[in-house]
Amino acid sequence: MPKMKSNSGAKKRFKTTGSGKIKRKKAFKRHILTKKSSKTKRQLGQSTLVAVADVPRVKQLLSQ
Repeated sequence: MPKMKSNSGAKKRFKTTGSGKIKRKKAFKRHILTKKSSKTKRQLGQSTLVAVADVPRVKQLLSQ
């Protein structure tokens, strides 16, 4: 049986931390930034962890 391919889009969007958690970037930072406050834009720049409910789905996409 051939090897499982990991999802190319997921590979670019998610990184695994040293402890095994999955890191992601936040959405809504691409355009229409004039109406967003400086605080909001600053917080959107930081990365965060994938929600616990979505971790199994993301791990399957990454073939882990």
